[in-house]
Amino acid sequence: MARPLASLRSRVFAATAVVAVLPVTAALLFATRRVAQQAEAELTQGLGEAARLVEQYHRTRIETAGERASLVADLPKLKAAVATGDPPTVEQVARDYRERVRSDVFAVVDRDGRTLASLGATAASWKTAPGSPPVPFRVEGGRLLETVEAPILLGEPAPELLGHLTLAFALDDAFASRLRTLTGSHVAVAQDGRVFASTLPRSLDAALASVDPKLASLDLAGEDYAIARAALGPDPGAPVVLVLRSRAEALRPLRTLRAALGVAALAAVAVSLLLSWALARTVTRPLAALTDAMKEIAATGDLTWRLGPGRAWDDEDARLVARSFGTLTDSIARFQREVSLRERLSALGRLSTVVAHEVRNPLMIIKGSLRTLRREGARPEEVREAAADIDTQVARLDRVVGDVLDFARPLRIEPASVDPSAIARDAAQAALEGALGVSARFSFDPGLTSLVTDGERLRSALVNLVANARDSLEARGGSAAAAAEPATVEIGSQRLDSGRVLLWVEAAGSGVAAADLPHVFEPYFTTKRTGTGLGLAITRKTIEALGGAIRLDSRPGAGTRVEIELPATPPATSATESR
Repeated sequence: MARPLASLRSRVFAATAVVAVLPVTAALLFATRRVAQQAEAELTQGLGEAARLVEQYHRTRIETAGERASLVADLPKLKAAVATGDPPTVEQVARDYRERVRSDVFAVVDRDGRTLASLGATAASWKTAPGSPPVPFRVEGGRLLETVEAPILLGEPAPELLGHLTLAFALDDAFASRLRTLTGSHVAVAQDGRVFASTLPRSLDAALASVDPKLASLDLAGEDYAIARAALGPDPGAPVVLVLRSRAEALRPLRTLRAALGVAALAAVAVSLLLSWALARTVTRPLAALTDAMKEIAATGDLTWRLGPGRAWDDEDARLVARSFGTLTDSIARFQREVSLRERLSALGRLSTVVAHEVRNPLMIIKGSLRTLRREGARPEEVREAAADIDTQVARLDRVVGDVLDFARPLRIEPASVDPSAIARDAAQAALEGALGVSARFSFDPGLTSLVTDGERLRSALVNLVANARDSLEARGGSAAAAAEPATVEIGSQRLDSGRVLLWVEAAGSGVAAADLPHVFEPYFTTKRTGTGLGLAITRKTIEALGGAIRLDSRPGAGTRVEIELPATPPATSATESR
């Protein structure tokens, strides 16, 4: 499973996206927080201004009402009516003046506190004891009334008190509506735990009446209201006007602004992500092409693979890397050609040395045998011995030439379905024929009955390996290890989980020194007194031509194990060139 940030493109995209998105998100959060704070401050400030406006309106109203009461109380017509002490006479005059001052209650009492007129209220409610102080607020008929009082005086400089004129104004829903129009806020008039007027539904009166004076907000019917208070007088028991504003309504522009900011932020994030992706592609496209080229070269070994010119908006540094890679592959290809030439020249030199050595010795023996044949009086036994030596050395020369040709010529692979067990038995029989004291032991996978490969090529490789094992066992000679263990070459096969086939040849021979192990498959390398050193090199070439791999594990004195791993089917190519 691939990691989310495994590729350079995803990391560049993630980094640039984070760099682009974080400032936008931080700016959005900062802006909305500041706007919310500003809106809350404006709401609090607006409520405070509304409360002060209510108090100012109330003071102006009371001052105006007081001036009107003083003017009416000083009118001669009202004084004359009060002087008669006749209630019907006073009421007739009072009715005319009430319409002029537009008061809810117009009451007149004489000096003894007897009610002479009480328009808009019952007479009993306005009866007062002589000398009692004025009452600024009264509750009459379920209404909260605010009153102003003026004395009715007659004569100067020592005026006579005829009575008192009282004007009362109702603090009712109409009064609350005027305050709402004035302040743009909901208002409620409350006194002593009772709400007398409100612009909110009257079902909320109980909650408004019991509100804690210390609270700055109140939840009414699931809606949050900010509250400010305006006192209608210096007396602690005076009515209070509650000024309320819904936070939802006050902050509705904030929600609109937040929505606009959110849309703008999403658009900015989308554009940022798009630009980040485009930036990541401009940086990573040449690198991705470079990576693909490297994978292709690693898979095929073809150094002629070339990258395209790229696009105009690709990152210049990445394009430089891509161009440098092309230059590097050209240099590597040129170096490989030079190395290959040097290797061929070196191989030619080693081949010349080996062939010269391997040919010179048989030629010297043949030359000596020919001298014996030319000598007069040679006995028949000597002639036969000389002829046998010549035949042996000619065969040796033929083997040397054959090894050189097998290593140099391309191998033609002719795959067919074969029985690997039968091929291994045939190879063991051919390699061990005439070997005294060396036997073969087989360990075949019973389920492995067929393999598609070139049977003759596989047989020749196995013959070479078994022959080397035989020579190793014979070289062990009469050592203590040889006496303790029989001279046996083990040949086995096994089908691997991957579907490939494993063949091995193992013998407890003299083994290979650790220093020689890295060179055993090199051409012309041998540890034997005689031989061209091409046997294992030809074997590796054959196995690789069959699409397989060969491994050798050996320890001096403990033996050697050679493993051949072959594919279920050979490669598509039919021939491979010698190296």
